[in-house]
Amino acid sequence: MGYRRDTKPNLATGDELTADMVGIGLLFAFEPSPQPDIEDTLLSASIEAMDKDDLRVFGLLVAWLEQHHRGVNADRLYRGLAHIDSQRVRAFWAGVGKGLEGRRWGRFANMYRGPQLNLLAAGGEFHLLQHGEYPLFQGGPLRVPRNAVEKRKGDILSPADLASRHVVYRWRLVIGSTYRADMWAQIEMDPKTPPAELARKTRGSFATAWQVKRDYSVVEQRPH
Repeated sequence: MGYRRDTKPNLATGDELTADMVGIGLLFAFEPSPQPDIEDTLLSASIEAMDKDDLRVFGLLVAWLEQHHRGVNADRLYRGLAHIDSQRVRAFWAGVGKGLEGRRWGRFANMYRGPQLNLLAAGGEFHLLQHGEYPLFQGGPLRVPRNAVEKRKGDILSPADLASRHVVYRWRLVIGSTYRADMWAQIEMDPKTPPAELARKTRGSFATAWQVKRDYSVVEQRPH
């Protein structure tokens, strides 16, 4: 059977999600998952934050994105988000895309076309008047009080610390947040991964996986 690309995310909840969030650098007092999927964790956390009104997760998630967005495979995240129907979750990512801007993030604005929403189910107007709107979300579809995020910025690993712990993140910093980087990371963890499995694990194309395996075989021929 030929390779069929599957972009559907594997979403986590409860303790599994907490462990995954710790594994990508959100500082909960919890044992981290080993090498959790970055985009699946971000999508799962956004569901927890937006649909379950978990403001602590919301604050940590936004602080993480502001510090580490260079380490996100935006195409992979966008394809995963297409499988999520929640309008609040989509409004969140549309707001993030508008705030981060740039070619990689611009199309996230297309994920939500509804009316402007408040982050807070109650007291939103009061907090916005008291504290102002958080800069990342200004002018976007989600209205977020400034105090919902700023107190969380010290709860995130630095890029250097996260790169020392997370193989995919490190490779993305080296060669860019692409499927190719993810495949090199997978090869580092398991050099014997065949092309079809490499594509499946990273949700990339078979053609890219084949090229990466070819390049790896060339590199491995160098004198040691």
